[in-house]
Amino acid sequence: MKKILALVLALTMVMALCACGGNETPSESKGNTDNGGEAVTGKYEDGAKLVYWPMWAETEPQGKAIAEAIEAFTDETGIEVEVNWGGSRETRKTLQPALDAGTVIDVFDEDIERVNVTWSNYILDIQELYDASELNGALNATLMNVCKELGGGHLKTIPYQPSTFVMMYNKGAFEKANITNVPTNKDEFFAVCEALKGAGYIPMTIDEAYMAAFFGYVVDRVAGADAAAAIADGDFSNPAVLQAAQVIEEMIQKGYIDPRAAANIYPAGQGNIADESVAMYLNGTWLPNEIRNQTPEGFKWGSFALPKLAEGGDGAESNNFGAQCFAINKNTKYPKAAFALVQWLTSGEYDQKLADATLGVPMANDAVWPEAISDAKTIIDNTTVRLPWAVGMENDANVNTAIKTNLALMISGKLDAQGFADAFAQIQKS
Repeated sequence: MKKILALVLALTMVMALCACGGNETPSESKGNTDNGGEAVTGKYEDGAKLVYWPMWAETEPQGKAIAEAIEAFTDETGIEVEVNWGGSRETRKTLQPALDAGTVIDVFDEDIERVNVTWSNYILDIQELYDASELNGALNATLMNVCKELGGGHLKTIPYQPSTFVMMYNKGAFEKANITNVPTNKDEFFAVCEALKGAGYIPMTIDEAYMAAFFGYVVDRVAGADAAAAIADGDFSNPAVLQAAQVIEEMIQKGYIDPRAAANIYPAGQGNIADESVAMYLNGTWLPNEIRNQTPEGFKWGSFALPKLAEGGDGAESNNFGAQCFAINKNTKYPKAAFALVQWLTSGEYDQKLADATLGVPMANDAVWPEAISDAKTIIDNTTVRLPWAVGMENDANVNTAIKTNLALMISGKLDAQGFADAFAQIQKS
């Protein structure tokens, strides 16, 4: 499962400006309607009316930007779009039952792997629609290739809001602790944690929502991506489980992980980054946006790739990167209208507005990186091994649950590394 990306792709990862019209606004794009009749890929279906389930809440910056775009889409095309904001932030729990029940859903969005892999049987192959549209060649080539690869060789999704999963940290805390360089190996990483403790900070935190991802990264850093893939695929007695648990146990015993994390329910741990009691969080480049209203004025963000933690592990070259993705229900009555909406949401003007609203970078223009995530660009440029989301540890519900339960017990001191490995070996695949 290890995927080695050519350096040229890594250098163009996430937000490269492509040559064909990436800065066109939807109203300027040749594919958009100017007479109410011709859509991006031809004539809209008669009587098209769409239902869209977003993963964002209406009150979030993403939701506000999307709502504005949809209103403009309806004004331009006459196609009404019913948005189910009620299910937002619960999409991972509610979407599949709704699709199974035949609920009318034309367009939805979520993480690149969840949409393309977990929900692959529900989504439409959009290659033909994409080829005939103005999006063809105007979006980041690396992410488009990832979408197609995860789709089993078929293009089924359109990415937006690119991101990477790295160690996000408080630069002010590092300055106070006299830390001048980010760590590049285990000894340096532990030295950083000690310095932060000495300066009055708890080095790291976790929320239950990210425990599986944290464990997956530690497995990768101690034993490599192949071992992580084998574990995620059902090799629950793999020696790398104990090896990773021992490294985590060492972190816990040294006081590097906030003991409150044992009971943290998302987003409690993020709040402890914002209140500056904790200095670091292995999380996505979306974190600064999620707590932007909680962090004090002048809060400075930094990021680095988690370093290698044992001789057989991967290092800073190995990271998860991806995006959110729009998908079209294979049972939609209006595939052309649905694709027109997706193009509208990922075209220049609204792509940029969504990026601005979320402290992110637009798909088609990496000219300016917001300061809060600017360090991540170097990480992305040097990523040559693409890890799946959570390094595969969320692929199976039982694995995810076992990690959350037993890692919390480790953090609280009720379980040691061997007990974690023994419990992990008893997992039954979902």
